[in-house]
Amino acid sequence: MAASAPAFAQEFRIGFINTDRLLKEAAPAKAAQAKLETEFARRDKEINDQTTALRTASERFDREAPTLSESQRNTRQRQLVDQDRELQRKRREFQEDLNVRKNEELQAVLERANRVIKQVAEAEKYDAVLQEAVYLNPRHDITDKVIRALNAAGAASGAPNR
Repeated sequence: MAASAPAFAQEFRIGFINTDRLLKEAAPAKAAQAKLETEFARRDKEINDQTTALRTASERFDREAPTLSESQRNTRQRQLVDQDRELQRKRREFQEDLNVRKNEELQAVLERANRVIKQVAEAEKYDAVLQEAVYLNPRHDITDKVIRALNAAGAASGAPNR
């Protein structure tokens, strides 16, 4: 029994990664966010412009409604409802497309991050690296090391380092 005591005394090294911080601070995550903003900026502006136009048309209708005939009022109300319905459809499609692309970009960043986490863990001889924990002593947090390694890997591969 005494002969096996040194084996139990061996240090078990644990590291912890704050995934939220990693996805906010790492250069590849920032680059992915900028890419999405650029990719969806035109559609976002279109929807915002249409929202403004609909609001303006609705306000104009509210001002002019008392002077319109019933048929004119009904026609303009139908037009406003149709425009609103079309705008809501475009918003839903935009949000769905944005979510799909965001998930694709997030997955790519997470795959890169997991490779870097594994490299850091192997290089520094960690036995386990956790991404979620109820409590962990901050001295086990290796998020900064992983972010630095991820940023360096991105810079070395020629990826934008924002």
